[in-house]
Amino acid sequence: MIDAVPGPYFTVEEANAALEHVRPLAESMVAHRKALAAAGTRWNELAGKIAGNGGGLDRGELAGLQEKIEREQGEVARCVRAIQAHGAQVKDVDTGLLDFAALRDGMEIELCWQLGEERIEYWHGVEEGFAGRKPLY
Repeated sequence: MIDAVPGPYFTVEEANAALEHVRPLAESMVAHRKALAAAGTRWNELAGKIAGNGGGLDRGELAGLQEKIEREQGEVARCVRAIQAHGAQVKDVDTGLLDFAALRDGMEIELCWQLGEERIEYWHGVEEGFAGRKPLY
């Protein structure tokens, strides 16, 4: 069950509390994205073989790979939807970069968190993105 989202804007405390639910989803999202990328790389290798003469091609591997790609795509999408249901915005599925809408001195900002960080310690303007991250304190 998903807890209620605080509203259109998070406080730093609310966003940090949301990490309890969002962090495992971000970890799963990044893991599935990595698996998807690896499957895509293998798919491209096989496509190169097919474009050649197709000799020695294992059709079972091809079918299994297609299933894996579809499964991993579905899992990434599921994680993104679940993160969004908690009120966070997914900015990068490869790194687990998330933003939480907030207000700072009456101005709309984004509280910025990335997988691997213990808590939310950065923010940036709505138009700035990751490159514009600034410490909260």
